[in-house]
Amino acid sequence: MLRFIFWRLIQAIPVIFVVITATFFLVRSAPGGPFDSEKAVLPEVKRALEAQYKLDLPLHEQYFAYLSDLGNGDLGPSFKYPGRSVNEILSSGLPVTAELGLYALSFALLIGVFAGVFAALKPNTRQDYIPMGLAMIGICMPSFLLGPLLVLIFGIYLDWLPIAGWGDLPGDKILPSITLGSAYAAYIARLSRAGMLEILSQDYIRTARAKGLPEWRVVTQHALRGGLIPVIAFLGPAFAGLLAGSFVVETIFQIPGLGRFYVQAAFNRDYTMILGTTVFLSTLIVFFNLISDVIAAWLNPRLRAQFKGAA
Repeated sequence: MLRFIFWRLIQAIPVIFVVITATFFLVRSAPGGPFDSEKAVLPEVKRALEAQYKLDLPLHEQYFAYLSDLGNGDLGPSFKYPGRSVNEILSSGLPVTAELGLYALSFALLIGVFAGVFAALKPNTRQDYIPMGLAMIGICMPSFLLGPLLVLIFGIYLDWLPIAGWGDLPGDKILPSITLGSAYAAYIARLSRAGMLEILSQDYIRTARAKGLPEWRVVTQHALRGGLIPVIAFLGPAFAGLLAGSFVVETIFQIPGLGRFYVQAAFNRDYTMILGTTVFLSTLIVFFNLISDVIAAWLNPRLRAQFKGAA
């Protein structure tokens, strides 16, 4: 297992390096700059600002300077928030975005696993077609359409739930969590169904049924552990995707998370903020992928055996 983890870490380093490099040069190649605005800035003021943020250096020197700072854990100062570093801004927005991601993932797991297991118990029947049809709708409906639709129905017409903000009341978190988690609930439902169908056809499941065990014990005690391995492998990239994909939902519901800063940074050409957020989210994606791979290998010894054979 330690060799498995070490090999995954070795694979992650070049991925993060490529993301950093590509993002750095793509951001710099976009037209405009962080100090370009409709209001004219005196040339000497602009030169002083560029010198302060090392933008007067050649591009390759800026790149190596950024890598040096990044190696020390410094994501740099924000160009549009004077006196604040990217680290501070990320620290202020991350708790809200992470909380939204956890609620959305909890909703996706609850609905997705139940729907997938329910459908797998009677495949190719109405019990299978209805939840899988709803799952396909959930996959196809983007959050920028589902969010306003939920606001219109539950926030305006029925007036049951708040339509914006992120306060202390539980009702503030329901619509954003459902909007963000619906697509992932649909994916989890389909993965759960496929995994359970494969496990329920195994010999040891037939043996458990032949012993006269109740169906609920067969499912919960024998089938779930193997049937949910595809879901567990999906959870790592899913949670990272929830954090990265929350930008649209945060904008719709006016939630003060990372999405607000990232969208504003893109409009303002805030190089360090764009880079810092991208590097941070990329690292999270790699980390959660690693965690999901480790858990899947722990639950499925055949994965560890395949890795030992490859090594």
